Amino acid sequence: MSRRSLNAIPTDDPSAGPVLEFQAVALRYGRSPEVLRDIHLTLAPGSFHFLTGASGAGKSSLLKLIYLAHEPSRGRVRLFGRDIGTLARSELPWIRRRIGVVYQEYRLLDHLSAFDNTALPLRIAGRKLSDYRADVIELLSWVGLGARMHALPPTLSGGEKQRLAIARAVVARPDILLADEPTGNLDQEMGQRILRLLLELNREGTTIVVSTHDRSLVDRSGMPVLRLEGGRLYDEAVSP
Repeated sequence: MSRRSLNAIPTDDPSAGPVLEFQAVALRYGRSPEVLRDIHLTLAPGSFHFLTGASGAGKSSLLKLIYLAHEPSRGRVRLFGRDIGTLARSELPWIRRRIGVVYQEYRLLDHLSAFDNTALPLRIAGRKLSDYRADVIELLSWVGLGARMHALPPTLSGGEKQRLAIARAVVARPDILLADEPTGNLDQEMGQRILRLLLELNREGTTIVVSTHDRSLVDRSGMPVLRLEGGRLYDEAVSP
């Protein structure tokens, strides 16, 4: 399937700069100690990183900062060349539409079929069914749900829901794809198939961050690894 760009807000600098920049970013919930602190992170267009760390290290929290589900307690965040702290609220939907997310808890709509759940980002973007029907069917077949495209989420297994969540996140070819444990409920064969899909998207230009505990998946990919430990982010290639 070819990439089709959605409408996007203009960037401060239209040249090929980072798609994401964190400068001394921290996050705390309420009055509790900081979960993340002094996070410095730059993602280049078309980069691919795995995000690792022990349970409770803050991987999901970091992803939520990237897709704007949380605001940082301090520090500066720039997405697509725009300072998030200075954006008008009316501009935020345009930013979010450029980011695909695979949630751990799936977040599927139980009253919509697998086909309609997958197609939802395209419908929201104003695309016509005739323009995307074939792409959605192809993608569902790729993730092993071709025979289940009319099924409702409550009738799907955990692994099927996981694959459906992945299909929905990638169908619009987002500029950034964030995946929180995308292979956690999948067997090894399907996990490798999903990894190939992510690598294909990456080759087409999508910037990807995958949070995972699956070290074998990381090692087989050969992609760079970021590690959260003690609330700080380290590049495994250079950290002690």
